[in-house]
Amino acid sequence: MAAPVAITDAEIRLVPVATRLPFEYGIVTLTRMPHCFVRLTLTIDGAKTTGIAAEHLPPKWFTKLPDQPIDEEIEIMIEVVERACTAATEATGETVFDCWEEIYQAQQQWGTDSPHPPLLWGFGVTFVERAMIDAFCRATDTSFADAVRDGSFGIEPGRIYPELEGTSPGDVLDEPLDQIRVRHTVGYNDPLDERPADAPEDGLPVTLEENIEQYGVDRFKLKIGGDVDRDVSRLRDVLSVAEQQLDDYAFTLDANEQYDSVSDLRNLLERLTADDAVDGFRERLLFVEQPFDRSIALTPTVGDQLADWEDAPPIVIDESDGELQSFGRALELGYAGTSYKSCKGVFKGIANACLAAERRAAGAECVISGEDLSTIGPVCLPQDLAAMATLGIEHVERNGHHYFRGLSMYDEDVQQTVLSAHPDLYRRHDDGFATLDVDEGVVPTMSVTKAPFGFGGELDLSAYATPETWNFDV
Repeated sequence: MAAPVAITDAEIRLVPVATRLPFEYGIVTLTRMPHCFVRLTLTIDGAKTTGIAAEHLPPKWFTKLPDQPIDEEIEIMIEVVERACTAATEATGETVFDCWEEIYQAQQQWGTDSPHPPLLWGFGVTFVERAMIDAFCRATDTSFADAVRDGSFGIEPGRIYPELEGTSPGDVLDEPLDQIRVRHTVGYNDPLDERPADAPEDGLPVTLEENIEQYGVDRFKLKIGGDVDRDVSRLRDVLSVAEQQLDDYAFTLDANEQYDSVSDLRNLLERLTADDAVDGFRERLLFVEQPFDRSIALTPTVGDQLADWEDAPPIVIDESDGELQSFGRALELGYAGTSYKSCKGVFKGIANACLAAERRAAGAECVISGEDLSTIGPVCLPQDLAAMATLGIEHVERNGHHYFRGLSMYDEDVQQTVLSAHPDLYRRHDDGFATLDVDEGVVPTMSVTKAPFGFGGELDLSAYATPETWNFDV
């Protein structure tokens, strides 16, 4: 049952985390970033409770501004989280969804008058949204999947997309998945079959070949960079490794906004389709993710060019999905879908899934993909998987376990908490640290769907830095 919600306090804590391998996306290569925790104190139906959320603060993804200093970008991300927390403590609602909507509108009013794009100011709202969801589930002794489907959150998709008036998530969502297939990220410069001399000796795989052998992955997300000749060469090399090791595999392409035109992307795909050295390219290609810069991606010109491309693969937006109705706009222009990412919003993602279900029922191809911004535990990854499983997304880009050394950045108490709460999802590595347990290319989701909202444990955040004491010492 829905219950009145009021937020009385918000706490922000920051932990510096370092990658074990460089993580490349778009215009930046990351080797370190802050991991942010937000804990809210709520009164739900008169009883006090707390909820938690967490996420990386990844420079350059939200803005793609090449000249803005990294430290400045991190300060801005902290600012949008702080502003959302302030808005949260001023909000009340008859349901969690009501409260979220009030916070979103307050953040939108502030963000519209700021230099920040919607994708960035909306990021702050997603922290308080997830922490509210967690608190509600804990207070009412329910799981996220059950609360979404039985209406306890009060989600009304019609308040985001008017054409969904009168529908509810429970109308279109089945029982949550009990496992999800891992779609392994292959960065633009990630090693393929030869381990570099400077590769970390940390007990985890480095090359694509090693990841296939150790984890059994057969779904891949391949990064491309906007230079057609170079991308053709790189994809030939990547797919050659997959072809040598796997009989059955599939992949997606992610350009991170690096293509300037539809014609260039079309040239890339046509060359690879016709290439005798690449077996079954178009049959194995599941979709292309955000190929075009957000400044042009949702323009009528791109829409017209997509309409003229008769045999185009499914193309989904990601960075262009900055506002609540962006997915609807993309569908009107001829895109096939959008990505679900926790950093773009849970309720927004649920509404998008409802809209996609309506379009599929009418006979249209419509994709909600599951993507990862190097998500890691202890909180963010289980919450993200709980949402993916609830939405029925069968394969999800998972890369945090590859670019980070499990949960080794946290103390033993945190690692043991996660291992105890999620023994199906995490395992103790031979070297002693907790790490994601990927077996035959899948991760189980039973423990995360039974938990309140993904994470089934309790955390003490007191040892972590506040925004005032934060520094980048790793």
